[in-house]
Amino acid sequence: DDDDDDDSNGLRVTVSAIVDPISESAQRAASLLRVIRDVLHLPLKLVFAPKPLMEADDKISSYYRFVSGMEMNTKNSAVMATFSNLPTNHLLTLKLDVPESWNFQQTLAIQDTDNLRCDVVSGCSDDDHSLSQEEGGGLIPKRHERSYDTYVGYGLKNLLYFGQCVDATTGSPPNGLQLNLYRNGGKHDNDGEMEVGADGSIVSSSSSSLSETTTTAAYSDTLVMKNGGYWQLRANPGVWDLRIAEGSRGAEIMDFVDGRIQGGRLVGSANPDRHQSKKLVVSDFLGKSDMLITRRRPGYEKATLFYEAGASKAGGSSSSSDGDDDDDDDTINVFSLATGHLYERFMKIMMLSVTKRSSMKVKFWLFENFLSPSFKATAKHMAKEIGCEVEFVTYKWPEWLRGQKEKQRIIWGYKILFLDVLFPLGVKKIIYVDADQVVRGDLKELWDMDLQGAPYGYTPMCSSRESTLGYAFWTQGFWASHLAGKPYHISALYVVDLEKFRKDLVGDQLRSVYQQLSADPNSLANLDQDLPNYAQHQVPIFSLPQEWLWCESWCSDESKAASKTIDLCNNPLHKEPKIQMAKRVISGSLFQESWDELDAEVAAYEEAYNNRI
Repeated sequence: DDDDDDDSNGLRVTVSAIVDPISESAQRAASLLRVIRDVLHLPLKLVFAPKPLMEADDKISSYYRFVSGMEMNTKNSAVMATFSNLPTNHLLTLKLDVPESWNFQQTLAIQDTDNLRCDVVSGCSDDDHSLSQEEGGGLIPKRHERSYDTYVGYGLKNLLYFGQCVDATTGSPPNGLQLNLYRNGGKHDNDGEMEVGADGSIVSSSSSSLSETTTTAAYSDTLVMKNGGYWQLRANPGVWDLRIAEGSRGAEIMDFVDGRIQGGRLVGSANPDRHQSKKLVVSDFLGKSDMLITRRRPGYEKATLFYEAGASKAGGSSSSSDGDDDDDDDTINVFSLATGHLYERFMKIMMLSVTKRSSMKVKFWLFENFLSPSFKATAKHMAKEIGCEVEFVTYKWPEWLRGQKEKQRIIWGYKILFLDVLFPLGVKKIIYVDADQVVRGDLKELWDMDLQGAPYGYTPMCSSRESTLGYAFWTQGFWASHLAGKPYHISALYVVDLEKFRKDLVGDQLRSVYQQLSADPNSLANLDQDLPNYAQHQVPIFSLPQEWLWCESWCSDESKAASKTIDLCNNPLHKEPKIQMAKRVISGSLFQESWDELDAEVAAYEEAYNNRI
């Protein structure tokens, strides 16, 4: 309201907030309101409006801290969030809540931030977990006495450029259009490289810089989705060239045009200038969103955005995160993801078993959003020693797609919802292998398998262990009715024909089904598994031979000898510690190396890396 006595030159702002104090939104609002009051010094009126009755789902199960640069009190001091007086003997998980355009990755972590436990004796101390007391990139303060704290660092790796795209000819999104992002002028941006110690601290680093050499590789690439024409690309501050992928079907039939869309129609010049590229500028950290307008060339008004099978085509220019295309037909691409130190340990053993048994080169594409910095460093080292490659991929869950709160369900979502855009467009096929599997067979057999026109292949659930047949939910009730005789498949291993997957717009179909089903919080109990099985009337699944996945919970002991992969799935009859199960199941004459031997070999590679640095 106006206040001429206090400020004759303008308005005096008063902030009023109405919050439910027993809600997650109140946690977030409280931090922002403190900044308004203590930093901006604005008058604040706070009104509590709790619900008349609390329901079971209303309980708050998290602690929230807000980090703002405006709260810095000393020059050059680090901006930190501090959690004090955390409950003891509780298992805690640390999670970031950042703007949609920020790609944050963990840069320092001594403890397992997925399974953090504090106790009354040592608090949340790093001292009991670290192998050295070196400072981690300046974040951990020097100390001469025991600390009761743990320190975790995160870094902004990329800024995401995202937006919408519309085909002015049809008024609808050109879903499937391939887009490439290049540094303006051809300079290649080398991400800063860090050497990480066994305790997760940074040993050495080199800052990001622009290479003086030019490159033709795209910095990042993507597809336009059907939902709103959404697209997402990794970028950083600077000037960029956004291009329709050279050699792709889209470059043959479409151009970018200037103007604006109103009512699904292009407004402006009747003959706007056509371009195959568009300049983008990332000049701040607020996030960029852009509307791309394309128009079809004369004669291509009804042409599809993908070449028909057997037609001449040039693979769309694509790149991995380090600028190398991966269209080598002699390399098996394996995708996996994990979170927490235990499953990172399992994943290295899986990688070792895959590489040992494979008769072809193997490249692992690992989802990095939940991986620790120490894992990423030691996995790269191990890969060099055993003769495989490792590449880390990332994607940001779009805000328009219904999110998940539980970390496990978030991971399941990333496992299935973004397969069309998660990998560089030059990757034609991928095999997903769960982190806790051990591979006995040669994945080349699976790589060469004919999927008979399906975009992906999964192994049906076993039904040969009689003691667990009563827990086979897919044989009764809703699932039995919905499947109508089709098998229910396990998601621990699958092969994806990415060319077919993208051409048939399977990603769009799965996201559409997910958006529909996830409106009911009780649906998709096993998200990554239920979704493709539910959608198989719409998106067919090729059933892989049963021996490609053996799980003790559902498969008979007699069938183990023929198995080509062993999955350590949970048993509905009883709980067993994961490592104890691994040592028991992965042993004996059926295995060239026991789980203990594989684990020891992985540990030796880790020790060699730690000694080197």
